[in-house]
Amino acid sequence: MNVIITGANGQLGRELQQIKSEKLTIHAFSSSQLNITDLEQAEAIISNIKPEFIINAAAYTAVDNAESNSQDAFAVNTKGVENLANICKKTNAKLIHISTDFVFDGSKSTPYKITDEPMPLGVYGASKLQGENIIREILPKSSCIIRTAWVYSMYGNNFVKTMLRLMQEKDVLSVVCDQVGTPTWASGLANTIWKLVLTKAELPTLLHWTDNGVTTWYDFAVSIQELALEKGLITKDIPIKAIPSSDYPTPAKRPNFSVLDKTEVEQVLGKKTIHWRKQLSAMLDQLKDRS
Repeated sequence: MNVIITGANGQLGRELQQIKSEKLTIHAFSSSQLNITDLEQAEAIISNIKPEFIINAAAYTAVDNAESNSQDAFAVNTKGVENLANICKKTNAKLIHISTDFVFDGSKSTPYKITDEPMPLGVYGASKLQGENIIREILPKSSCIIRTAWVYSMYGNNFVKTMLRLMQEKDVLSVVCDQVGTPTWASGLANTIWKLVLTKAELPTLLHWTDNGVTTWYDFAVSIQELALEKGLITKDIPIKAIPSSDYPTPAKRPNFSVLDKTEVEQVLGKKTIHWRKQLSAMLDQLKDRS
């Protein structure tokens, strides 16, 4: 089975390549190799390979920069997605597309269901939501949108790796404590995607996927330090202060609560998702082995 991965150099793209099944022939393209905003280039590459699946891990993810660069965000997250959807329709390929918890405004206090109405707070979330809507319109029966959140990996830039660096460089850290969500190890997300690709069942139209459990950025940082100290990835224990998000203003407003309900994906996979702290520990073990 031929599968194309876009955004191959990103966290998810790298993890997808690391754990791919031998049953699959993978064609992984970085944004410089396959620019989804360039319809002519993308169509030429995809038509030549004739994939059964395209996994779109390409995205404009600079949440704060999107507020002042909305044209770039919508070009990738909306127009680029429209290009892929039209190409998939023309070539009979199925599309698995990665979306975000930022399509919600965070006003709930219980996990967001796939039936909840999206209401993004900023440009990034709006551009991703428009991409979702376009996929549903063009590929209603041959696509799967997967919303995820707080993604990290041993690859690329992310919260976990930033915290590890700052914990070595700083004498004290301040981390926001009033944004609630669930971290996601990109390796676990990649594993779920491959299970969806290999299943013979019809693709679900929309799924929510994160690791299990609930936390804040502050508690996530505390856990990173505790586990990293145990594993010898950092050498000092520094104070971590809990601060409100009002003390750390950003151009883009974040949802205060973005826990995703994973009932449907657990039914599809036939198993429960793994708790985020256990996944964090596994990722740090992987990081230690590679260091």
